[in-house]
Amino acid sequence: MSDEKKPEEKVAPSPTADSKKVNESPLEEAIAEVGELTPEARASKTPLSADVQAAVDRAAEIQAADPAAQTTSEPSDVPAAELAERAASSGDASAAKGSDAGVSASAPAASDAAAERAAARAARLAARAAAEPAGEPASAGAEAPASADAGDEEKAAKAQAAAEARAARASARGAKPESAEPEAPKEPSPNQPLLDRLVSILKADVGEDAVVDAFINERDAHRPYVVIHSSRWEQAALTFRDHEELRCDYLRNLSGVDQETHLEVAYHLLSLTHKNEYCVKVKTDRELPSIPSVTPVWATANWNEREVYDLLGIDFPGHPNLVRIMMPDDWVGHPLRKDYEPLDPEV
Repeated sequence: MSDEKKPEEKVAPSPTADSKKVNESPLEEAIAEVGELTPEARASKTPLSADVQAAVDRAAEIQAADPAAQTTSEPSDVPAAELAERAASSGDASAAKGSDAGVSASAPAASDAAAERAAARAARLAARAAAEPAGEPASAGAEAPASADAGDEEKAAKAQAAAEARAARASARGAKPESAEPEAPKEPSPNQPLLDRLVSILKADVGEDAVVDAFINERDAHRPYVVIHSSRWEQAALTFRDHEELRCDYLRNLSGVDQETHLEVAYHLLSLTHKNEYCVKVKTDRELPSIPSVTPVWATANWNEREVYDLLGIDFPGHPNLVRIMMPDDWVGHPLRKDYEPLDPEV
């Protein structure tokens, strides 16, 4: 074995029998009240001093006193008994470190502050209980739903106020002040002369009944629109292509539309010579839809007319090969019609 001296181990002095007797009752009682002590206080087993015990008794007396007389400038939500016991535990921990005199000197000041804070809490609780309706005890569980309801009511009130404000602004925009000046007449479209000239040409070359309607579509870049009677469409198409002022030599697109009350086809024409664009609409009946084919006038109408025939069922007399282009030849019905009902709903 080595002859080196081992460091002397510090052995904590065992408490005397008298101190154990004194410690058992107050300390164990404090543990039961507080629930948990600091490790130092639990290791020390130091009894409560007379001053600390007196502070505990004084705090209990103040807690039970008249709430109106309990005022302080240092409020706290910690109960009086817990504060006094914390002060006692702090005193015990300090004694375990070898400072019994320090405990005796600091314990009274801590206990006085704890007692004052406990008194302030009791006064607040009494005032809160007096403010609540009779028969309804104050409790944290009851306050939470009340505050939640108040928050919901406040949100609902704000939402209603916002809705009323929006309605008021809408009414103000819609209402015309009496003193307001009358609106200026709407300026004509820049393409209105182009539309007027188109209508006069069609009526002169095709017939007075050729143009059913004419208007400017402002949303479509002020494009001139004309509605041509189906019986006059074949001759009108030749006028669009061959007239010197029109020269619509290119059919950009044609598409069929189901308007429920009728079917129609829209033709978008472009003049590569004059750089003008027109839209022509031709309406037809739903029961026996038929519009003369313009494939002989514009070759690009060939497949477009077949598609409209396939999906909407509009016949185009004069088409060189009017057969289905998308659906099988034995398909029943026309899928783009709004009243179409498939025989097999899974298809």
